[in-house]
Amino acid sequence: MKWWQNSVIYEIYPKSFYDTNGDGIGDLKGVEKKLPYLKELGIDAIWLTPIYLSPQVDNGYDVADYRKVDPMFGSNDDLKELIRKSHDLNIKIILDMVANHTSDQCAWFKESKKSRNNYFSDFYIWKDPKPDGSEPNNWAASFGGSAWTYVPERKQYYLHYYASQQPDLNWENPIVRQYIYDAMRYWKAQGVDGWRLDVITQISKDLTFKDAPRVVDRKYVPLKNTSGPHMHQYIHELNQEVLKLFEMMSVGEAPNSSIKEILDLTSPKRQELDMAFSFEHMRIDKAAKENGALALKQPDFLQLKKVLSKMQYELNNKAWNALYFENHDRSRIPSRWGNDTKYRYESATAFATILHGLKGTPFIFQGEEIGMTNPKYSVEEYEDIDLKNKYQEQVKTKHLLNANEFLAIEHKIARDNSRTPMQWNGEKNAGFTTGIPWYKINPNYFRINVESDKASEKSIFKYYQRLIKLRHNEEILTKGNYEELLRDDKNIFAYKRNLNRKSWLIIVNMTDNILSLKSLEADLKRYSKVILHNYKGKITNNEFKPYEACILEKRL
Repeated sequence: MKWWQNSVIYEIYPKSFYDTNGDGIGDLKGVEKKLPYLKELGIDAIWLTPIYLSPQVDNGYDVADYRKVDPMFGSNDDLKELIRKSHDLNIKIILDMVANHTSDQCAWFKESKKSRNNYFSDFYIWKDPKPDGSEPNNWAASFGGSAWTYVPERKQYYLHYYASQQPDLNWENPIVRQYIYDAMRYWKAQGVDGWRLDVITQISKDLTFKDAPRVVDRKYVPLKNTSGPHMHQYIHELNQEVLKLFEMMSVGEAPNSSIKEILDLTSPKRQELDMAFSFEHMRIDKAAKENGALALKQPDFLQLKKVLSKMQYELNNKAWNALYFENHDRSRIPSRWGNDTKYRYESATAFATILHGLKGTPFIFQGEEIGMTNPKYSVEEYEDIDLKNKYQEQVKTKHLLNANEFLAIEHKIARDNSRTPMQWNGEKNAGFTTGIPWYKINPNYFRINVESDKASEKSIFKYYQRLIKLRHNEEILTKGNYEELLRDDKNIFAYKRNLNRKSWLIIVNMTDNILSLKSLEADLKRYSKVILHNYKGKITNNEFKPYEACILEKRL
């Protein structure tokens, strides 16, 4: 097996992890200082979200210089030192490559916008206006508004799938591709072990640039498919030029990809990516309204089971799963799908059990291992450009929602919910900084923090430690087949993992109700050895407690 198939990867949002110089912003020295903590947790690799020079319009996902660490995080030498010290602890380092777009402050774009006939003029996607001077087509940007912005110097529009300050690179230009590959080679030379590839499936565009099918009351239409005709060709080329050549692990973000497309991206014989993040299972509480208004519904756990099971079956022995519930773009699971008050420990460990029992590589987001929760901030207190743009569009401009309705949704799903500073202890600023935090700390840090969790009888951290140890020590988790049970049960997620003569039964109550396990009564008699359980006491088939979770082994 490859090293990443037997690993647990920990995502760090450096800005919010740990600040060592008192400026209120987390830094690379902060990550270095917390390496013993991460080693104690048991993780094998760290994924750092972008630490490159950036105006921070989209928290670093707008890169101005791919080869320079932003001074807010430290220096290139600090990153080299972090890599060295991590390797000393057998912890690998994965960087985030934003290859679809740059910042508008990148030297490439500054040159490109000057004229239509300079060296960088074709580094981005420029199109003439329509005869009436309007945008080349009706595509919407993901952060709201048009996906096109006009530049008078060229008398053309440039394409940006995200903020106007994030122009999309033109991957049709082979020189652009080499510039990206060279940046990746540079960091390989510094000792980087792998890559998370931001929205990598969007690097190839629909070259017809036709209008998207019109939607009532919407001037600009979101694209349902953002993968262009050369996407696989370019990712394969990236593999051959960088990933395979230097034996670097890769996990791609695949926003609109189906499970079949995930399989195509990650099948080893195609030599593209090692893993890909699917979004499908994270949409179980999203609702759609024709007028474009944001909407949520109760989480559909039957759909969650269906999607995760399909991933397990479809990729089994053909490709490798990337397993996650939380990351820098996702909310805290106890707040989103669980119960972040009465059953915070139980719901955090329940969903962790579901995820870590599956076949694939689990990813943990900072704070997930102590059950951090969503804050409930006002619009003014959030930082995210996506949220602020959507508030302007949904509430102020189109009046699709009122402010309270908008906040009720964002308190559940906003990207910023997971970006609050890490809660280390109950002291000032949660032990994150001695200065003024760049972003408001969740007020519940007095109760929820690393120090108090590790000392608690109900320690989520210690539960994660045990899950990670199982991943390292039990081949059944990395090599065993998956077998779904209770397929139509909307409250209980139950499945088996089987390898040779060993068999494990994983059962999780996804609700805050007491449920019956009568339908598993026969299995419970055979699977009587408890490997892991998030409650004290016996597991009974007539009283499966709120968010109860267990891993059981079959007695031979």
